[in-house]
Amino acid sequence: MAVKGVIKKGEYYDSVALMLVAREATKLNGVEDAALMIGTKENKSILESSGLLIEEFKGASESDLLIAVKAKDELLAITAIQKVEELLKTKNLGSRESEEYMPKSLEGALEILPDANMVIVSVAGRYAAREAMKALEHGLHVMIFSDNVPKDKAFEVKKYGREHGLLVMGPDCGTAIINGAPLGFANVVNRGDIGIVSAAGTGLQEVSCIISNAGGGISQGIGTGGIDVKKDYQGMSFLTGLEALIDDPETKVITLVSKPPHPEVLEKIGEILKKTDKPVVAAFLGADPELVKKIGAIPAKDLEHASLLAVSISKGISMEDFEKEIGRKDGELKELASQLARKLTGEQKYFRGLFQGGTLVYETQVLLKDILGGINSNAPLDPSLKLEDSWKSVGHTAVDLGEDEFTVGRPHPQIDFELRNKRILNEANDPTVAIIYLDVVIGYGTNPNPAEELTPVIKKAREISNAIIIATVTGTDKDPQDKAKLISMLKDAGAVVFERNASATRLAGYILKSIGG
Repeated sequence: MAVKGVIKKGEYYDSVALMLVAREATKLNGVEDAALMIGTKENKSILESSGLLIEEFKGASESDLLIAVKAKDELLAITAIQKVEELLKTKNLGSRESEEYMPKSLEGALEILPDANMVIVSVAGRYAAREAMKALEHGLHVMIFSDNVPKDKAFEVKKYGREHGLLVMGPDCGTAIINGAPLGFANVVNRGDIGIVSAAGTGLQEVSCIISNAGGGISQGIGTGGIDVKKDYQGMSFLTGLEALIDDPETKVITLVSKPPHPEVLEKIGEILKKTDKPVVAAFLGADPELVKKIGAIPAKDLEHASLLAVSISKGISMEDFEKEIGRKDGELKELASQLARKLTGEQKYFRGLFQGGTLVYETQVLLKDILGGINSNAPLDPSLKLEDSWKSVGHTAVDLGEDEFTVGRPHPQIDFELRNKRILNEANDPTVAIIYLDVVIGYGTNPNPAEELTPVIKKAREISNAIIIATVTGTDKDPQDKAKLISMLKDAGAVVFERNASATRLAGYILKSIGG
């Protein structure tokens, strides 16, 4: 086996384009593996773990493009790299051709769409605030998809929006549903009377999908970016979104989603809730329920609980009947856990979660903490449980593959399954692993064929190990990926499949608790 590589100095390509070219390269004759990445420290670690880090790459800078190929012999590797360079030229040419039909400025865009009232900003983080401010000064609401925006600039933009009655979703806002239109990573959900304000992108997806799948509907889904409920930003976007839902005649029930807000932000939310008699359900994951009650909201245990509670209120179902149904479902989970636990050997005892969604890895840790204790992670609840090396699991581990260390110069894991697929097989080769846990988030902006990419890996993992593979699917039947077919294929591959992360997490916890894991 031969590994060859080339450094392209100062060349930039869209990360999705690089992913697509890498996939084409792996289909070439004799090619075992291929990668195209920007030369960041994190990406060099990825190449090293894949056996693709050649000596020349170690001195590459973050403005360099690294092309690496592993093939059966040196000649095939060199030929493959030449083919990759040809494919890159085609991708770059395509980009230039398409850009000829796009406006070059905000003013130009407004000439084409003079009635537009919102701008989505998706540029490099250091430029995002400048572009967002231009939109705000034109009286337009803003969704800032970009991350890595300087803190002072992010604050300035949020403050301007708050003072001028304009909604600023973001920075790092990946999901919203505005007037029925899914924006960013979002799903096709039923319209209805439940409004959502969420400082968690995947959290908004999970809640909106559960509501829609349970027969409810969404009036508005307002994302704010996770930083918004921290002390430095004082919940400025969250408060604006909440006020908008209170004033919205189409919204009858409000659902709030985030990690626990800073106490000062929580107090401000409470002040606004005093102005409305609309029922408000709050899924502040891990927060003290008594504090949530104190501000005038109904506390939810998790995202699933919040979603079903909102639907019950919307449909006029009594709290007694709601709680009775929740208890019945939990009993079913415990019975299933008992059955699955019998398949494990005495050596198998650890949970290994590999997540696309940051909110879901957080929710899973909150729920497992009560059942198993602390979970090691690259994004842990307790800083003392932070993994020394995010590539190596220790004990019970839950990894957020959407963290910057995995996504700099690469597409988000909801789009690119390559890293997780490799990690699945690594976990399957560990004889102490009892559960491999996966979330699959579908909808707009995500991988168009998740089943085709994931099921062969699950089958291979099942051949290696008898570890229980649990998969959750966040999505609706209206999403473009065909949710029913995806679930069927995951089950056929050997996975236990759920459509709600909280239920799947509890199942995993009950299994491990029953075997003393």
